Amino acid sequence: MSGKRFDRPEFLTMLEMARSGDVIVVWRLDRLGRSLKQLIETVTLLGERGIALRSLKENIDTTTSTGKLMFHIIDAMAEFERDVMRERTQAGLEAARARGRQGGRPKAIEKIEPRNLLRAKELYAAKNNTIQEIMHMTGFKSRNTFYKYVVNTEKS
Repeated sequence: MSGKRFDRPEFLTMLEMARSGDVIVVWRLDRLGRSLKQLIETVTLLGERGIALRSLKENIDTTTSTGKLMFHIIDAMAEFERDVMRERTQAGLEAARARGRQGGRPKAIEKIEPRNLLRAKELYAAKNNTIQEIMHMTGFKSRNTFYKYVVNTEKS
C-alpha cells in the first residue's frame, strides 16, 4: 500500500484495532484514500480481514450484497481506466516512432562534432586549460559527457 496514506497515525491505529466482524464507518469514501486505487486497496485489505465498510455520504455498505457489488463495479472501472491509459500511451509511443521520433534523452555525443572531440582531447592532453574552459571552447554542455568521451578515453 501507498506510504503516504499510511503515514496517518490515527488511520494505522484504526487498522490495528479493527477485528473480523467489525464495521468501519466513514463520512465519505474519499476519507479512506487519496485516490481510487488507494480506496480499493484499503477496502480489499479490510475485506480480506473480514472487516466491513460503511460510507454514510455515498450510502455504501459492504456488509450487504449491493454494497459489495458497488465496490466490484468501482474496482472494475478503475482497472478499465488503467487499461485505457496504458493502451493510449502505447498507441502514442507507436505513432511517435512511426513519425521517426525516439523517446528518451538524446545522445550528447551526437551534438559534439568529431573535430571538436579531437580538439578537446588535444587541449586536455596539453593541460594548459581547465576542463570548464575546454568544454566551453569545444561545445560540451555536460561535464559527465566530457569525462566519458575525453578524460576516460585518455586513460585507456
